[in-house]
Amino acid sequence: MIIKNEADVTIDALAVMARTENPRHRQIMVSLVKHLHAFIRDVQLTEVEFREATALVNEMGMLASDTHNEAVLMAGSLGVSSLVCLLNNGDNGNTETSQSLLGPFWRLNSPRVENGGTIVRSDTPGDTLLVAARVIDRAGQPVSGAEIDIWHASPVGLYEQQDTEQADMNLRGKFTTDAEGRCWFRTVKMIGYPIPTDGIVGRLLAAQHRHPYRPAHLHALIAKQGYKVLISQVYDPNDPHIDTDVQFGVTKALLGDFVRHDEPHPTDAAITAPWYSLDYTYVMEAGPTIMPKPPIK
Repeated sequence: MIIKNEADVTIDALAVMARTENPRHRQIMVSLVKHLHAFIRDVQLTEVEFREATALVNEMGMLASDTHNEAVLMAGSLGVSSLVCLLNNGDNGNTETSQSLLGPFWRLNSPRVENGGTIVRSDTPGDTLLVAARVIDRAGQPVSGAEIDIWHASPVGLYEQQDTEQADMNLRGKFTTDAEGRCWFRTVKMIGYPIPTDGIVGRLLAAQHRHPYRPAHLHALIAKQGYKVLISQVYDPNDPHIDTDVQFGVTKALLGDFVRHDEPHPTDAAITAPWYSLDYTYVMEAGPTIMPKPPIK
């Protein structure tokens, strides 16, 4: 149609989007145009602001590398990642869920570790953490033979691909649950850390007077055929930033009990005080088993 005024732009764009053949694609594109145009009208977006916005989108793409994903970082910093997660899990947002954010540091091909083993592969000073995990379904039955991929930041707040002092695949390991749905391993207690702030996200946080910190957490990616892949982060409730996670990822269901022990370990003299223990139960939902792609290489 020949555009007569600003209202016609939306009418014409919606008509074009409605011709999209794929039904789901059509639903998404119609809704996107409808809400995007409404947003522009709501804030009365100026031409200068529009040019600045498109420049920011281009800059986010240019910031992508083998070790950094600015788009994922921005999605988390706007609460989008957490919202998508909670809407798609826990009976479509109606119940609590063990599901959480993938984050940018998951890697493929973590080394296989037997239950009871350690994921510490280089000199990593820090308090010992003994983790006992259990995987169950929504009926409370154990999920045996599930593959649990574990990773976390070091006691200085860095993942191993960020830190030349750590060995490759340090603080990473892949386990298999036993007949009772359990796995257990040894590591060191992690701390919270700041997300990268040298890009667009950093400028956003500065403009909003927000800190860049994520509270300490343990990552897990759990997979077994017949179940939705469970991506989880278990948080330390004693972390100083537990109430103000920059990525909006902390939910009540993901609070772990990191118990401090100030006496020597009762059976392992190599574990000196203080040491910590974490027991956590992950709940998987039935569904298609679709593995994610690593956000970075």
